[in-house]
Amino acid sequence: MSSANVPQSEKSDIDEGGVVARVYGQLVERVIAFDFKPGDRLNEGALARELGVSRTPIREALNRLTADGFLSHSLGQGFFRRRPEVSEIFNLYEFRQLIEKGAAAIAVARATAADLDALDNFLKKSVALGPDCPAEKLVHVDELFHEQIAAMTGNDELLRSLRNINRRIRFVRWIDMNNRRQWTQGEHRKILDSIRSGDAELTSTLISHHIEHRREEIVTAIREWYGRIYVEEPS
Repeated sequence: MSSANVPQSEKSDIDEGGVVARVYGQLVERVIAFDFKPGDRLNEGALARELGVSRTPIREALNRLTADGFLSHSLGQGFFRRRPEVSEIFNLYEFRQLIEKGAAAIAVARATAADLDALDNFLKKSVALGPDCPAEKLVHVDELFHEQIAAMTGNDELLRSLRNINRRIRFVRWIDMNNRRQWTQGEHRKILDSIRSGDAELTSTLISHHIEHRREEIVTAIREWYGRIYVEEPS
C-alpha cells in the first residue's frame, strides 16, 4: 500500500515517533521468545488493541517480520509463526560463519586502539556476571561481543545482516548457555587477543571454530526447545 492510499489518521500513526519501529521491536521480542507457538496465527486486530495503535503499523511490522524469516503469510488467512526447520538453522549458522569470518579479517585491519580497549572492558564486565545471570542475558552479552567486532569494520550492511541472523537463531543459543559460559568467555578472550596481535587468519579461524561448536548441537537444541514450548517433545 502506497503512502498516498493510507488514511490520514493512520499516516500519523506510522510517522509520529517511529510507531512501526516501536511495534516491530515489541513484536520481534515476543516472536523470538516463542510467545507465539509455531503455526499460531497472529491476530492483527487483537495486537493493535493490545499495543494501542491502528492496524496499519501492526501490518507493516508483521510484513517486516515475514521478510526477516520469523513469520509466514497466507493470502486471505493472515500471518503465522513459522516453524524453525533444522535445515534453515544450519543455513543461518553457515551464513553467520561466513559473515563473521569476513568481519574478523576486516576488523583486524580497521579496529582502532579505542575499539579494542572498549571490547576489552566489555569482556571484563561480562566475566563479572554472577552465576545467577539468566541465559537470556548471557546470550545478549554474547551477541554484543560479536556485533562489536562487526561494528569495527565500519560496514553497516554487514552489521545489520549479523544482527538479523542473531535474532533468528537466538532461541537455539538460549539452550544450555549457562553450561557454556566459561568456555564462551575464554574463547572471546582468545579472539580479542588475536585481533590485537594483527593476525587476521588466526582471528577468522578462532571465530569459525567458536561458531562451529554450537552449530554441531543444533538438532539437540531444537528438540529441547520444542520440548520447552510444548512440555513434551514433538513427534
